[in-house]
Amino acid sequence: MTHILAIDQGTTSTRAILFAPDFTNVASAQQEFAQHFPQSGWVEHDPSDLWTTTAATCRAAIEKAGGRAEDIAAIGITNQRETTVVWDRTTGKPIHNAIVWQDRRTSSVCRALKKEGFEDIVTEKTGLLLDPYFSATKLAWILDAVDGARDRARKGELAFGTVDCWLVWKLTGGKVHATDATNAARTMLYDIRKGRWSRTICDRLDIPMEMLPEVRDCADDFGTTRPDLFGRPIPILGIAGDQQAATVGQACFKPGMMKSTYGTGCFALLNTGSEPVTSKNRLLTTIAYQLDGKPTYALEGSIFIAGAVVQWLRDGLKIIREAAETQPMAEASDPGQGVVLVPAFTGLGAPYWNAECRGAVFGLTRNSGPEDFARAALESVGFQTRDLLDAMKADWSGASDTALRVDGGMAASDWAMQFLADIIDAPVERPKVLETTAMGAAWLAGYKAGIFPDMEAFAAGWSAERRFDPAMDETARDRKYDAWKRAVRATIAYAD
Repeated sequence: MTHILAIDQGTTSTRAILFAPDFTNVASAQQEFAQHFPQSGWVEHDPSDLWTTTAATCRAAIEKAGGRAEDIAAIGITNQRETTVVWDRTTGKPIHNAIVWQDRRTSSVCRALKKEGFEDIVTEKTGLLLDPYFSATKLAWILDAVDGARDRARKGELAFGTVDCWLVWKLTGGKVHATDATNAARTMLYDIRKGRWSRTICDRLDIPMEMLPEVRDCADDFGTTRPDLFGRPIPILGIAGDQQAATVGQACFKPGMMKSTYGTGCFALLNTGSEPVTSKNRLLTTIAYQLDGKPTYALEGSIFIAGAVVQWLRDGLKIIREAAETQPMAEASDPGQGVVLVPAFTGLGAPYWNAECRGAVFGLTRNSGPEDFARAALESVGFQTRDLLDAMKADWSGASDTALRVDGGMAASDWAMQFLADIIDAPVERPKVLETTAMGAAWLAGYKAGIFPDMEAFAAGWSAERRFDPAMDETARDRKYDAWKRAVRATIAYAD
């Protein structure tokens, strides 16, 4: 038993990857699933889709590798964070669709709570801002919307969990109701300093604590899978939210190290060590990972739309057929056009945190065309990343201009990564293995199982496939970033 099965349950698809002891990808499988948009700003998943695609991709990966579950020592899970599931403990059936992290339906609730001064309490305890992005107000909304749900929760009949917790419940046949510290830290219900659920916040939102899961380390015992799923029980030994798993996979174990993941959204994490750093620039204080009961903290900047802006070019504007087309289009665009795209389709994340903003385009002329939209879309991700890094440097003296480690689908674009290095004026390093999120989950499980190396040895094995050094002159950089900031201010003014 030398292999690790990593489950990477994302916002639009589920993947399963089987890793060998040398971290090579032995076999993998991936399935997309439906997105549901009941109203403007609302995003939901059918929890059964999250589960069935998980089970199917795990079986497919095992079959591709020769069908020997006996070779698998453990399972590691990484997942889309904040997405909220509530289910019946007896039947295992969800009482409502999962409310996705992108969902903004509780914006008005968050505004009301801010007016009464509750955000200071939330930030002090959880390190987060009071925003519909997080799980807490989504959970309260479900308890309000479903008849009798809150009373049933008080009686212990209902369970709440983020996606990792839901998958653990399903994998173990309902025997384990647990999450890890990184996912708990994203619910807006967890006191990251005391390491426990906050009764103060639960009481204010009228969330019965009986429905909350047990919180464990990232490398811990989360039970074993049902024997009928894969042919034999397999231990679940590692869990981390997707961005924290990527931080682990990028070996950002020392304070000052930073990674940025470009998936549906973009998420930058800066390791700040054993002490939480309180942001003065509306970044989030969160848990990067927790091992042996000791949390390591991070500053995080969250961008809601990164890779999703390329999906919009494909599915909304229909000017591309696949994401890879954006690079040659950006190269062919007219740099003199100066088109700026603010992709605030579901609001603006850090450091602005404006849930009311919507997307906007500036600088259009009669000569603007698809190539200019492609360029503006890729540039928007670089601009938003610089917003985050500037805020991090202002918050913590330990942040420096050391290389930014990148991963995720958009990191494969040489053009986008070169622009990123140019606009942040710092080197960008792309690892040899882009599947860093799944690798992080695999390392946690393999480390707990005793078959993967310790943290120091794992970090020593990290290597870059390519390094992008900044090449843009300071005048051009300042001019482009100033145009971006003016576009953001105008977008916010329009929303207001």
